Amino acid sequence: MKEQYKPRIGIIGTGAIGGFYGLMLVRAGFEVHFLLRSEYEAVSRQGLRVNSALHGELVLPEVHAWRDVAQMPACDWVLVGAKTTSNAELAPLINQVAATGAKVVLMQNGFAVEEQLRPLLNQDLHLLGGLCFICVHRSAPGVIEHQAQGGVNLGYHSGPASAEEGYMIAQQGAELFLQAGLESKAMLHLQEARWQKLVWNIPYNGLSVLLNSNTAQLMSEPHSRALITDLMHEVIAGAAACGYPLPEKLVQGMLKVTDAMLPYLPSMHHDFTHQRPMELQAIYKAPLAAAEAAGCAMPKVRMLLQTLEYLSA
Repeated sequence: MKEQYKPRIGIIGTGAIGGFYGLMLVRAGFEVHFLLRSEYEAVSRQGLRVNSALHGELVLPEVHAWRDVAQMPACDWVLVGAKTTSNAELAPLINQVAATGAKVVLMQNGFAVEEQLRPLLNQDLHLLGGLCFICVHRSAPGVIEHQAQGGVNLGYHSGPASAEEGYMIAQQGAELFLQAGLESKAMLHLQEARWQKLVWNIPYNGLSVLLNSNTAQLMSEPHSRALITDLMHEVIAGAAACGYPLPEKLVQGMLKVTDAMLPYLPSMHHDFTHQRPMELQAIYKAPLAAAEAAGCAMPKVRMLLQTLEYLSA
């Protein structure tokens, strides 16, 4: 029987997200190529390691690691795990490594990240959003700590496909992650899915920085818990104003899930601690602008953004 063709996958941004999902895809039998910069020497020498609370210790001793995108083979799927703050400079690298008609997945937080990148990409490329529901961070070069979850949902944004074809492409992407043993599904409405994820990301990312606290600390103190709840309701109101009504029960569901999590420091806390740019545009400014253009003010979200801008300055 003829062996089924497996697409070649490229990872742009081999941090916590790119490293985790790339390693899981390699374990599922996919050919995965990793673009690295500062961690190239470490990963080339010692490989990738994921210390997972769900899967145990996972080690990938031999890695297709590349420092120069020009030397990488053309990839059918390109997964972008870098921060949204670097998207503009990543666009030429994506164009260079992507095969003709490749699928590019932005595995990033925030809102309107695809709109920012789309004009910079080759027209033949399909652009998708990937929403990662995962607690993961990098503890050392080539070493990733995976605390909880791991699912990723995909939605088609733009490219040379019709709406129906785009949904089928998103299903193909979800199948890659399902084969890697991860929960995944295709989303009909990418923007609705991004608003839904912002319900969690907006309160916990910013408050972890502002209050220097992990999720358990934020949830255990009545005042911060009440503020988290208020912020979540504001985001839901903003989504509804933009034409994406989300169920109010989503708030209690997210609070319940976070209560059950091990103490977790979101990615923005790590960025602030290591003096890296925070993703204020994607996670706060873009959704605020969209909601306000639709006639919905989010005053507590705006105040949170203002405090974060003060700290970043």
